[in-house]
Amino acid sequence: MQIKIKFFASLAEIVGCRETVITIEGKETVESVWIQVAGDRPIPDGTLCAINRIHCEFDKEVKNNDEVAYFPPMTGG
Repeated sequence: MQIKIKFFASLAEIVGCRETVITIEGKETVESVWIQVAGDRPIPDGTLCAINRIHCEFDKEVKNNDEVAYFPPMTGG
């Protein structure tokens, strides 16, 4: 199965790319996808995620051809 992954703002700097495609075998979650791409770099506190542009939790399972996106914590006033 292939999934497309997008990283926004500071998260792209952490993992070293803004976008990538990976092949996965079996059941994977949004969290395990991060680990495959980011290695030993932990998910920063407050990071948000989405599958196919719909907000989700990190334990959500990904499926073939999904687009997974990671967004840094929002700040502002």
